[in-house]
Amino acid sequence: MRILFMCTANSCRSILSEALFNHLAPAGFEAVSAGSFPKGQVLPRSLLTLQQAGIAIDGLHSKGNDAFVNNPPDIVITVCDKAAGETCPVYFGPALKAHWGLADPSEVSGDEAAIAAAFHGTLTRIGQRCQAFLDLPFQALSRDELKAALERIGAL
Repeated sequence: MRILFMCTANSCRSILSEALFNHLAPAGFEAVSAGSFPKGQVLPRSLLTLQQAGIAIDGLHSKGNDAFVNNPPDIVITVCDKAAGETCPVYFGPALKAHWGLADPSEVSGDEAAIAAAFHGTLTRIGQRCQAFLDLPFQALSRDELKAALERIGAL
């Protein structure tokens, strides 16, 4: 099963989601990420946060959703935060879609400890959601039931 995590810039939340999902996922599951307006580079703080958590960062890079035209995902999960006034990217196609909004930790201001806490807090929340996703009984769920489960996970 292929999961596409999408955000606006593909430099922070979607990158953290891709890396952490792949870190937790068993064989047969793969996450990728993209942005509707990719920044072109991953935020160094995103990479540092992943490394501090013992998660591989090899191959992570900022890219647009056109990178997956010839290899579409099964599920698209948007992670932009609607409450922050961002435009959430839309993926057109047969993929199942869900929204797991996350506040952007790169917008946190303050001292080093506050910024680090925001990134680590976001990574923890992503981890909770990814684990809840991986714990689903996929073979027993219809498409509609999976969609409902994904939406419940997005509220965690």
